[in-house]
Amino acid sequence: MSTLPPLSYPVLNHLGCPRPLELAVIIPTFNEVDNVEELVRRLHHVLAGVAWEAVFVDDDSTDGTAAKLHELSNCDPQVRCLRRVGRRGLSSACVEGMLSTGARFLAVMDADLQHDEALLAGMLQALRDEPVDLVVGTRYMDGGDVGEWHTSRQKISTLATHMSQKMLGLNLRDPMSGFFMLRRSSFEASVYGLSSIGFKILVDLVASSPTPLRVKELPYQFRTRLAGESKLDNRVAWDYLMLLADKTVGRYIPTRLVSFGVIGGFGVLVHLAVLRVALGLIGPDFVEAQTVAVTIAMISNFFLNNALTYRDQRLKGWGVIAGLLKFMAACSIGAVANVGVAAYIHSGSGNWLVSGLAGILVGTIWNYGATAYLVWIKPKRRRTTI
Repeated sequence: MSTLPPLSYPVLNHLGCPRPLELAVIIPTFNEVDNVEELVRRLHHVLAGVAWEAVFVDDDSTDGTAAKLHELSNCDPQVRCLRRVGRRGLSSACVEGMLSTGARFLAVMDADLQHDEALLAGMLQALRDEPVDLVVGTRYMDGGDVGEWHTSRQKISTLATHMSQKMLGLNLRDPMSGFFMLRRSSFEASVYGLSSIGFKILVDLVASSPTPLRVKELPYQFRTRLAGESKLDNRVAWDYLMLLADKTVGRYIPTRLVSFGVIGGFGVLVHLAVLRVALGLIGPDFVEAQTVAVTIAMISNFFLNNALTYRDQRLKGWGVIAGLLKFMAACSIGAVANVGVAAYIHSGSGNWLVSGLAGILVGTIWNYGATAYLVWIKPKRRRTTI
């Protein structure tokens, strides 16, 4: 028989104290090596007396962020680094960080020190003492401010806020906020409905909740970045639009298909513009001008889909050339299917609009399915034996 003594409770947690872990601060990072140590220092100051941990989710930074975090975690048990290789994205990083901890409350904030860490204590107190599920740090109420934003960025943020409020019915002053805290139970209720697209995890969480969340908003002033460079670019806006699409029509139409179709519509405009120019340069030879227009439209569609629709499976190096050739071959078959279906329907109905739309629909679905299978192929996981 075993001579081991029976377990006695409470069992010490990984912080070496009998209190259960209360708060996990989830911090997605990419190239933030000069910010993380200062952020940890500030968290220790504002969360003194709280059983907390910081879960940094690093998307394989190229500046040594993960190495710095491992260095910090070696001497600080309240710091953990979850390093992701081969995938990126703020929303998905936050989700993985939340899933990796057993804390009762979950906070999300950036690593660049633009979020006011002092607000964490007030957020935690509200969740402890009040009947709320989610506490959001907002820049759009008395006491809050966007800081030194350019006018153009303020306008874009305001537009995105209105879009989420109108399209998704969100009752939040600042749904674009990336600074919030919620109960684990609220996250667990939403997790299977999350899209994990792009940068706006708060919109995703609130829109995915099966029941309306009880929300409290606290003001804070958005600060300037301490070090490093902003990760915002044009793809962030595209990802946000795709998130809205997923939360509105995603249950009926795959979001990638929506993205593929929108880019295809843009390709039609490119086609017509090139055709007009080509007719002026080449002359009245329509076949040659049409061939040039089709080729350039296909090339533009390929590169846009590679950068946006399949950014998580983006082709690089020589794979771009091979992918482009496969894309053009698949879309050529789609063009034949488009014309064939349209001609068949037109021969029976005589309605050019219905026939044309039917051809476009068939061609788009073919192109989407074929290119997803032939061009942007998900790598197979290797089987491992133990």
